[in-house]
Amino acid sequence: ANHASNLGALMADKLAKELSVPAYIADPITTDEFIPVARISGVPEIERKCRAHALNMKAVARKAAEKLGIEHAESRFVVAHMGGGISVGALVGGKIHDVNDALLGMGPFSPERAGALPLAGVLKLAYCGDFSQEQLERKFSKNSGLKAYLGTTDLREVEKMIAAGDEKARLINDAMIYQIAKEIGGMTATLDGQLDGIILTGGMAYSDRLIADLTHKVKAFGTVLTFPGEGELEALALAACRAVNGLEVVLEY
Repeated sequence: ANHASNLGALMADKLAKELSVPAYIADPITTDEFIPVARISGVPEIERKCRAHALNMKAVARKAAEKLGIEHAESRFVVAHMGGGISVGALVGGKIHDVNDALLGMGPFSPERAGALPLAGVLKLAYCGDFSQEQLERKFSKNSGLKAYLGTTDLREVEKMIAAGDEKARLINDAMIYQIAKEIGGMTATLDGQLDGIILTGGMAYSDRLIADLTHKVKAFGTVLTFPGEGELEALALAACRAVNGLEVVLEY
């Protein structure tokens, strides 16, 4: 799938050669740490992929472990990154044991993306003759979710609509929160209910309304910690420091 993050390695390589310095790629979207059972989809020809907002999810798991005073290597968290796309994953010792594919498939719908869909409806759209494969991929990854229902990807605008009495906006917003909570519950089950906390992060975590509504639904599963925003530049810098200082094994591909 096309994504701006695919340019990262090319840019890093170019800058490294120009400046004669090493370059590191840290926790990319396709970081694959799935446990074997998480790969099984139910259809032998289709394998579930580990594709998520790994950089920020791993960074906030480190921060949460430090905040709780536990060893990162022994930590067990469910992390929900909520931005243009939504990733909800089970992290054990900082490794992503399971997560929904945040780009095309599984998980909650988001401001832009469709999330998990009924297969009958997908097949109907695929064969109705109105869409090419590329057009459908764009529809599901860029033109679904809040954008399709309400005409905006900005949660702040959605909340203004709700405040003005728009019942459709309220329903769609509640449905998104419902789906996020359901995914968090599912990931809690993959950890056998044994977790140190639930971490809410990403741009949408700045919304007091969303955090309050989501916390109400999932607080029974464990301690809820919030780290609004993405902090990806900080995460990149800290990852490079760990590599340079020999605190992490540097892999070459």
